[in-house]
Amino acid sequence: MKKLMLLTTGGTIASLEGENGLVPEMKAEEILSHLPGLNSLCQIDSKPLMNIDSTNMQPEYWADMAKSIYEKYNDYDGFVITHGTDTMAYTSAALSYMLQDVDKPIVITGSQIPIAFKKTDAKRNISDAVRFACEDIGGVYVVFDGRVIQGTRAIKLRTKSYDSFESINYPYIASIHEDDIKYNKSFHSPKNKEIKLDTSLCTDVSLVKLHPGIKPEFFDFLKNQCKGIVIESYGSGGIPFQGRNILQKLNELTECGISVVITTQCLEEGEDIDIYEVGRKVNQNIIIRSRNMNTEAIVPKLMWVLGKTQDPHKVKEMMETPIADDITV
Repeated sequence: MKKLMLLTTGGTIASLEGENGLVPEMKAEEILSHLPGLNSLCQIDSKPLMNIDSTNMQPEYWADMAKSIYEKYNDYDGFVITHGTDTMAYTSAALSYMLQDVDKPIVITGSQIPIAFKKTDAKRNISDAVRFACEDIGGVYVVFDGRVIQGTRAIKLRTKSYDSFESINYPYIASIHEDDIKYNKSFHSPKNKEIKLDTSLCTDVSLVKLHPGIKPEFFDFLKNQCKGIVIESYGSGGIPFQGRNILQKLNELTECGISVVITTQCLEEGEDIDIYEVGRKVNQNIIIRSRNMNTEAIVPKLMWVLGKTQDPHKVKEMMETPIADDITV
């Protein structure tokens, strides 16, 4: 029988009604008490890490999760993390960078409705997560509504529906229906490698969504605040240079040694700044291309890379190198 570790962090799945709305309060043992049948699948030990609404998630907490898994990695066959849905995609991506060469499943799940409620998706999601954590596969995954999503490819697309998460620009790893797990293709875990832990982060990162009329002067403020900036531009990723010249400001940022990543506000198919003049004018020798990465992966990856080097050319090289299938070309 496989042995799993359940790490709890709070979120809707652990929430109860409070004076001002839902508040994460349930302990790991209380969550597991709603699913007594899991004992027949595997042995589950639990460890509470925090009990927060995931809106309050911080990069330092990602490091705590990664360290907790690393410390117990040789004692368990797999890991399940219960987490709030709002920042789950950021966490799953962050763990994919902090923990590499993983040959065991690290599965993150949560729910749209608390497990203590009569009608809830929590029981199914935890059960599915536990089943998948017993598989012979390595990596970080989100399991939600019967879908298994690569950790760097998950996005929360809906605020209330059970099927709130989608896999963007990458196929679903598998689907789960009761006891049946159906893979979409063959996946191989790294063999003869040791898990690597690297939790060094630089959190001086900003995410800016462009909109018509955004003031170029806004970027002057960021010069003294950030080491890295992610720009969510339009369509294929072009940068405005007429009327209000944002391109000039981005060039000034790079001249100050700030790493700038270009992505798109469109969820699917990624940026391609080679198509239009507004893209080709970007200095591709220093500006970082995100290709078809998700914003939820770009932000923690940039923090992680900047935690290792702040040389803009090295940052560009590392950011544009695929990790955990975050980029496909």
